Amino acid sequence: MSEVGGKVKPVEAGSLKEGSYVMIDGEPCKVVEIEKSKTGKHGSAKVRIVGIGIFDNVKRTLVVPSDAQVEMPIVEKFVAQVVAKTGDTVQLLDLRDYSTFEIPLSQVDEELKSKIEPGIEVEVWEIAGRRKIMRIR
Repeated sequence: MSEVGGKVKPVEAGSLKEGSYVMIDGEPCKVVEIEKSKTGKHGSAKVRIVGIGIFDNVKRTLVVPSDAQVEMPIVEKFVAQVVAKTGDTVQLLDLRDYSTFEIPLSQVDEELKSKIEPGIEVEVWEIAGRRKIMRIR
């Protein structure tokens, strides 16, 4: 199991459902499609998992035996307050421990960019050691 700097837990590929999260090629993805094939004459049933990258919106596919272990990233959600919006970054204050951190504006969805102002609260997801602003509270 690869550790990308975040928390992941091993799960059986056959137990994944649409809407859950999985690591594909070291990238956390939201599962959008699951196809299970029947057990063939030689071997085990296969699972085809299609996921869309949370950070880059790239579609990825993973084909593994249904009893294989795959990595499920643990999504940590927390509230942060926007401190400043400078050039190409957003500076945020973590309301859990009052530490500050920055997120590149390039990782913020277009519809949220215009609404981000100092003083507002946003929901941040931390996945595999990376952070993304998901919505405005």
